[in-house]
Amino acid sequence: MRTIEITDAEMSTRLARYSELAPMEAQKNKDIPVQAADIVWARKLLSVIGLGQDIKTPINSSAPISGAGGITITFASCPPGTGPSLHSHRKTYETFTVMQGRFEVFWNDQGENQLVLDRFDTISVPPGVCRGFRNIGETEGLLQVIISGGVHDLNDIDFAPKCAEVIETIKPGLLQTFKDTGLTFTASKDYVD
Repeated sequence: MRTIEITDAEMSTRLARYSELAPMEAQKNKDIPVQAADIVWARKLLSVIGLGQDIKTPINSSAPISGAGGITITFASCPPGTGPSLHSHRKTYETFTVMQGRFEVFWNDQGENQLVLDRFDTISVPPGVCRGFRNIGETEGLLQVIISGGVHDLNDIDFAPKCAEVIETIKPGLLQTFKDTGLTFTASKDYVD
């Protein structure tokens, strides 16, 4: 096989330094109470690899690496007791590897199934399955999240209806803020178009 050579400058565009990663833009909205934000996403989502090919989504727009064969990689940092609630991905697989800490992963419409992941354990959830995760450790937890199989954007993510109910109890009217970003709250096996 014939190889190629690239310069140091070209390779620098393929490098992500953890210390330089920035939280997802939507997480900078100070008008969203932290209790509501914790329902929708990990406390800090640090995008590492975006889709490339000029595909920019709110989830990977700040990724320092662009394009890696159709996958995105994000680090999800979660203080103890936090992590996103039940949601499904319409078209993409979501694969979690615990880098630090201990996480409970739960799935199906009510989160009735669950298991615990320890450091370096990995689970891959297929499209259409409701899933969520929570840091059950005593310190900050860190997951590597790999999304594959399609474009991972806000149109790909759909939260369980009960998430909408909880958000509205935190601050009436706040649900609309999330909906205005493109998020939906219809993930259920009983949902009918």
